[in-house]
Amino acid sequence: MIDSHCHLDREPLINNFEEVMQRAKNVGIEKILTICTTNKNFSEVENLVKKDQIIYGTFGIHPHEANTNSISKDQIIKNVSKNNKIIGVGETGLDFYYNNSDKVSQINSFEEHILASIELNKPIIIHSRNAEDETFELLNKYKNQNIKILMHCYTGSLELAKKMLDLNSYFSASGIITFKKSADLNNTFNFIPSDKILIETDSPFLAPVPKRGKTNEPSYLKYTLEPVSYTHLRAHETREERGCRGGRGKKKGGGGGGGGGGG
Repeated sequence: MIDSHCHLDREPLINNFEEVMQRAKNVGIEKILTICTTNKNFSEVENLVKKDQIIYGTFGIHPHEANTNSISKDQIIKNVSKNNKIIGVGETGLDFYYNNSDKVSQINSFEEHILASIELNKPIIIHSRNAEDETFELLNKYKNQNIKILMHCYTGSLELAKKMLDLNSYFSASGIITFKKSADLNNTFNFIPSDKILIETDSPFLAPVPKRGKTNEPSYLKYTLEPVSYTHLRAHETREERGCRGGRGKKKGGGGGGGGGGG
């Protein structure tokens, strides 16, 4: 398993680093991507990728931080190019739900990240909340420039997913997909082709059921994998496969009924 998005530099994960990493390896985590969100945060990401061979990192400015962390395409390229274990651009994007940074600053920062990711030929990790139209419009401007898109912690609409698939986007499912009120989200992931789906913890946030309410960590990734793989498999079964499975069940039940009648 690969945890495609977490924040190992955050407390309490960083304070229990060795134990967190051992638990991750014990459940079969083979790679972990720890995500940068501020300029200051990048030094912590750089240190983390040196601590364990399975840890990789990114450089980017979270939309919440766009007001206080101005960034240029050239700065992003410089930081990402420092280390071959820095493999992505982000976390970037647009968040018009909280508006911790003004919209103009968020849009300008996002576009610098887009340009850098294209020049670097590395994936861009995108956070989008209450900004579906604006997110798509910005990305669609660059659709002919081979942009590599990953929609992190995707909770958007099916309509946006369809448009993003036209841009060859990937989508990452988080623990949110295990929550009781996530039926629509499950349906959206059922629609997305399996080769376009990643999974993540976003730890220490968004612990999945049955760990909801606790501090999340990479070892909990298995709880997100289970519903994604099961519902996706069921959604993409052929009619013949469903019929065979149903027929096997009927045959078993019919045999039991016949035995009862004979008795």
